[in-house]
Amino acid sequence: MLYSLQSSAVKNPVDYVSTLVGTQSKFELSTGNTYPATALPWGMNFWTPQTGKMGDGWAYTYDADKIRGFKQTHQPSPWMNDYGQFAIMPVTGGLVFDQDRRASWFSHKAEVAKPYYYKVYLADHDVTTELAPTERAAMFRFTYPETKNAYVIVDAFDKGSYVKVIPEENKIIGYSTKNSGGVPENFKNYFVIQFDKPFTFLSAVSENNILPNETEAKGNHTGAVIGFATQKGEIVHARVASSFISPEQAELNLKELGKNSFDQLVANGREVWNREMSKIEVEDDNIDHLRTFYSCLYRSMLFPRSFYEIDAKGQVMHYSPYNGEVRPGYMFTDTGFWDTFRCLFPFLNLMYPSMNQKMQEGLVNAYKESGFLPEWASPGHRDCMVGNNSASVVADAYIKGLRGYDIETLWEALKHGANAHLSGTASGRLGYESYNQLGYVANNIGIGQNVARTLEYAYNDWAIYTLGKKLGKPESETDIYKKRALNYKNVYHPEHKLMVGKNDKGVFNPKFDAVDWSGEFCEGNSWHWSFCVFHDPQGLINLMGGKKEFNTMMDSVFVIPGRQGMESRGMIHEMREMQVMNMGQYAHGNQPIQHMVYLYNYSGEPWKAQYWIREIMNKLYTAGPDGYCGDEDNGQTSAWYVFSALGFYPVCPGTDEYIIGTPLFKSAKLHLENGKTITIKADNNQLANRYIKEMKVNGKSQTRNFLTHDQLTKGANIQFQMSPVPNKQRGITEKDVPYSLSFE
Repeated sequence: MLYSLQSSAVKNPVDYVSTLVGTQSKFELSTGNTYPATALPWGMNFWTPQTGKMGDGWAYTYDADKIRGFKQTHQPSPWMNDYGQFAIMPVTGGLVFDQDRRASWFSHKAEVAKPYYYKVYLADHDVTTELAPTERAAMFRFTYPETKNAYVIVDAFDKGSYVKVIPEENKIIGYSTKNSGGVPENFKNYFVIQFDKPFTFLSAVSENNILPNETEAKGNHTGAVIGFATQKGEIVHARVASSFISPEQAELNLKELGKNSFDQLVANGREVWNREMSKIEVEDDNIDHLRTFYSCLYRSMLFPRSFYEIDAKGQVMHYSPYNGEVRPGYMFTDTGFWDTFRCLFPFLNLMYPSMNQKMQEGLVNAYKESGFLPEWASPGHRDCMVGNNSASVVADAYIKGLRGYDIETLWEALKHGANAHLSGTASGRLGYESYNQLGYVANNIGIGQNVARTLEYAYNDWAIYTLGKKLGKPESETDIYKKRALNYKNVYHPEHKLMVGKNDKGVFNPKFDAVDWSGEFCEGNSWHWSFCVFHDPQGLINLMGGKKEFNTMMDSVFVIPGRQGMESRGMIHEMREMQVMNMGQYAHGNQPIQHMVYLYNYSGEPWKAQYWIREIMNKLYTAGPDGYCGDEDNGQTSAWYVFSALGFYPVCPGTDEYIIGTPLFKSAKLHLENGKTITIKADNNQLANRYIKEMKVNGKSQTRNFLTHDQLTKGANIQFQMSPVPNKQRGITEKDVPYSLSFE
């Protein structure tokens, strides 16, 4: 059985995906904070079974016993919560609407959760529910028992909604306005639901009150209940679509289903996922590795979400989450660049550049419609996280060769965002005045997370400088950003050999403790943030006193107990997640440190990177419901695994380099959009053999600790010889070291 599964991995990688990975999460402890998104890659609408109550960010948790409905969702994370949401629930027996009374017991043993298909048996109602999505529409298939009291509930949720039942068309229409912020005043998610069975009962619902024979309700919390008699095993289909533009556009979006049967939609969705996922073929005799890899690949292809629609003339249009107008062109959303600049967007640039080209067009539109690039969009500007990493997302795409969009407008957007801030949001740069004047964000001017902001702004300035160089901008325009790219040095404390906050007089924080969380940092402490100098590791090595001292500081991260610092503030889930992983201060469940182990490639000990990368993959990722070690975060933590399992990682987006790690698989093939293929083979690759003895690229031995984008996109044959012992003579010379600004 193992070998038949292995041989099918290349043909049908989606068969290895579990959408339940990461769902065994809660407020106190994240093992992914995911939900089973039933969707197409980068689809506008996702669907999920709903175990949580209306408005609960933890919409589906693996340990729950009951399902309350099947929700159309646009939620990027439980911390951001949802918008554009409504739920559908089949029931039998008594007439109910309340979310607790309609809920049904279910079992994972009677549940099938795939990217393109979801199925579950609702035990209390004796109804099997199945779901198959397209990008903006979906079809439900309900299998009922014999009953005179078969119903479907449509819940448009609270905070403002409208529902109308149209019995002569077997149809329900309506809208929901429920959201968590980031929307204009005229925001609505219009929906249409078309059934293939006439209604023998209908009722509008207002504030949980069922109103028989009433066809319309508008208010805070509305819904509808329709019903019919069914035979044993009778199937009822519901065709569903929605639009952010208009009710008419929702009807247009419904046409995505075409004349396809339910089974055809399932097959079509499976084909789409297989087509996209088959661009990376991996082979291994460890089926758990295959399951983990392809489940991570699935999560790497959900966000940022398409937020555009196709009008009656076939033109791309979008409702602007920035100004409330309907405008032409692409729009994408539900991503936090603080997370995803690190490797999710570089992953798109390598494997799916045509998608990111559209996303860059979407950024042009976002800037034109709001005056700023978003840093955390859901669906519009949100006030979440730190940094100005739109600079990285824009720069890396152009450096990696993406074209066909208005890069000049994006260049202006980057310069503007570096010297302004959009009040009430994370867009632009909070504290830019202090940063531009002092070279750091001071810790006594009422702006928290000041060290984290300084470090990210310095990297962001480097990204702007690098893009400007590529665009041929004059030095008079780019030099300021090159100069500011060294601002990370201004928060380096030579005695602690770590990054420390200081006030506007230049005095370092006298109460500094390296393990203290938050305060001057963001979702971490100084151990996590002190290595966030992506663009100049050599400069950081120099500050710390050279390679030996730098490596000692890196080693220390894994030695200092995880429990230290937990008294520095009220307990938060990130701290607990680090503690229970038993890897010292290494907090992989948060993004700032995810690149750190690759820095051994800059400091003359690449074998330590190989050791720790394999340790992280083996200990912190699985294909189970608790498969992550913290927030998955819009594909970033998944894309880390995808890159790392292939054997390389983009430490510094905006360069053309991928830093060598250690390949997990015996072989892999990457089929690029330009028709070229990257072939990766790792001879003698076993669990015990995590070290690279030798590496060849296109038949020639390579000791450099990096691959270039040009090398890869021309097609490359990469061969590793793996070993149970480290090769301490490989990758240790100056010519083997990746890029640093200090080398310019």
